This record gives sequence, structure tokens and C-alpha cells, in this order.
Amino acid sequence: MIVKIQPSKLSGLVYAPASKSSMQRACAAALVRKGETIIRNPGKSNDDKAGLNVIKALGATITELKDGSIKINSENFLDAKEGSSTGGDLEKAVNNGEAGLGIRMFTPIVALNKNEITINGEGSLLTRPMDFFDEVLPQLGVEIKSNNGKLPIKLKGPLQPKNIEIDGSLSSQFLTGLLFAYAALDAKNVTIKVNNLKSKPYVDLTLNVMESFLLKVPENRNYTEFYFDETPDTERNDFVDYTVEGDWSGGSFLLVASAVAGNIKVKGLDIASTQADKKILEALQSCGVNVNINNNEIEVSNYPSEIRGFEFDATDCPDLFPPLAALAACCKGTTKITGVHRLTHKESNRALSIKEELSKMNIKVELDDNVMLIEGTENIKAATAHSHHDHRIAMMCAVLALKANGETIIEDAEAVNKSYPDFYKHLQQLGASLSLQ
Repeated sequence: MIVKIQPSKLSGLVYAPASKSSMQRACAAALVRKGETIIRNPGKSNDDKAGLNVIKALGATITELKDGSIKINSENFLDAKEGSSTGGDLEKAVNNGEAGLGIRMFTPIVALNKNEITINGEGSLLTRPMDFFDEVLPQLGVEIKSNNGKLPIKLKGPLQPKNIEIDGSLSSQFLTGLLFAYAALDAKNVTIKVNNLKSKPYVDLTLNVMESFLLKVPENRNYTEFYFDETPDTERNDFVDYTVEGDWSGGSFLLVASAVAGNIKVKGLDIASTQADKKILEALQSCGVNVNINNNEIEVSNYPSEIRGFEFDATDCPDLFPPLAALAACCKGTTKITGVHRLTHKESNRALSIKEELSKMNIKVELDDNVMLIEGTENIKAATAHSHHDHRIAMMCAVLALKANGETIIEDAEAVNKSYPDFYKHLQQLGASLSLQ
């Protein structure tokens, strides 16, 4: 799909999309708790659909309700304590689509089964390193065969919770999967030690979801140890009603678009959220943008019209790099963003993708080891941009197109479906001159 965007001013009110971080964790929690769950405000992105497909393959039944909510019954999920099926029709293979969180979170959950199951994915997920599982799962009694550290992966459990030490430097998502698996097994008196953990706010989100779903929650010992005590698990058969919160990752593009090209209000973003990308508010305030928060409604305006370069550490929120890059491009002076090392294994090599697309639009970007330097300009050039099949790169280019000096074309623009399928629709509703082909 090709999207053409003319320079535009935005105004109005928009609701942020559902958080795929929250939605996918809710799918995992609904599966392992073994009971009935209602999920309200469910996400509709490709990653969210992949999560639902995975839990369905593992025995859950999913029913769409009239109000748009979904009901999940997971009584047919395997009996994790015995490592065997309770009678559900478990499939011999699951596909995580292109969901990075999904593959890292669901793999330990799949490993609860004593039968061999193949895990696969699509697109860039096929090239992402999965060596973590080759190193860790055999220590937990799981037989594993991978494609030289990549997908597909064949697993044969059942996983057995033990004291273990893992590396958290690549992603916290591996830890999230182990926490759900240990909780499913009602692990007792065992500790997961973690070295150099990244994206700690996302671990907080995982623990919050576990608590909401009445799962056994480990003691968090300063993010270096997660201890499951000897207390028996609480009864899980209670009905759970869970509402997926708004997505700060997708919402950050709306807030930046408002900062550089208008004055809009965004609803549905929880200020008390543990999502790491909530830190976009700090960046906006640092560059001089006016941010007004009132009753779960955020209003952002670019008055005074001149916004200045800023410094920001995105190590724990690497998904903010694209919206931060769009913001920095419109600032006066140079912006310094730290955390580039976290960008290599995304849907694209995101640091290089940002540099390539911004360069097309007359924006100077320098990469210096773990630092990205962006020199803002008042002359953003219209260009033919490419998403690199990366949803966040597509949205970054769309935001910059609002400030360009002519028509901007974005190729393979459908990449936004991975996380925010209504993104272009929302821009149009806010006044963007935009066409899809």
C-alpha cells in the first residue's frame, strides 16, 4: 500500500489505540490461569491477532461479544502441573506472526507441554536471534531444536521451574515468558536471577497483569531477582474482567504530531501506566512543548512555535526512537538520544532505517556508537519514503510528512497494521490531507 500525505494542520480529539503490550500479556495470562476471562477494549493489531491465534492453538476458546469485548475460556489448556493435556485439541504448531513480544513470551508457555510443538513466525521475526531459548530452556528440562538460534523452534517439555540465572540485556520479554510459565506451574521457593535487565517498566507491566489475573506474583528484588515463595497459589477459577489500557507507543506518534503540526487532544492514555513509552511526555516537555493533562485527556500544542533540541535516554523505551526522531527533526538545534544499541533487532535495523528515511527528508542524522544525534530543520523536504516493513518507521515518516514542503509518499505503508491499523484513519479524522492507494 502507498500513502500520500500533503502538509497539514491537525486539530480535534482522538482515542489512542489499545496497547498491544497489555493485550498480548492479557492473552498469555488468560491462557495460563485456566478459567473464564472477559477482555475489554481488545487490541486489533496484527500482533494482537497473533497472540489470540497462539492461545487458541494451545486450547483456549475465544468468543467475540456484542459490545466488542472478547471472552476467553482456557479450561482446555494443558494441565501444567502434570505437563499433559486436559483434553483440548492442542495443535502441533503455533505461529506468532511477526510479534517479537509474542515469540519471546509464549515460547516458555508452549514449553509447559510434554508433547513436541513447533513455534514459527513471519517476516523479520524469522531473522531475530532466539539463542536465549537454546541456552536457558534445557536447564529447565525442555528439549529444544532451533534453526541455529533462529525460528522455527521445536520444543518438548514439560518445563520444570528451577533456580536459574539469565541475561536480560537484549530484552525483558524473555523474562516475561518465564514469569508466566513459572506462575502457571505455581512455582515454589525458586528464584530467577537476571543480569543487566533492560526495559524494566515492561517488567512492571507484566507483574501488574499477573496480579490482575490472580496469578502468583513473584517478589521483585530490585529487578535482579524474582522470587516465587512457598505460599500456595490462590484459587484461579474466579472470573476475571480485564480492560486493555491505551497504547503509549502508538499514542506517542499522535502526541508528537500534535506538537509539530497542530493542537489535538488524545484520550485513553493512563498517566499511571507502567508502560515505558509514557516517557514521551518528558521529551515533549524538555523541548518546550505545552502539555496539558486533564481527566485522562492529554492536550499538546506547539506554542511557542519554536521548539528546541533536547537530550533523552531511550535505553528502557527503545520503541520511542521513531517518534522522538520525528520530534527532534522539527526542533531548533541538535537532539541527542541514547540507547541505539537497543535498535538492532527490531522489525528493521531501526537506527539505520531512521537515518536513511530522515536523510531523504533533508534531516541530518549521525550515529555514534550508542548515541543518535539529529539536527533539526525548518525545511523538511517532501520525498518518497519507505517503511522498511517497520510499523514505527511508517508512522515516523507520516508525522514528518505533515511538516514537509510538498507531497510525501510512503511505500509499504501497511506496516502500521502490526500495531496501529487505524493510524492513517485517525490522521485523516484530525485533518490530515491523506490518500491511500
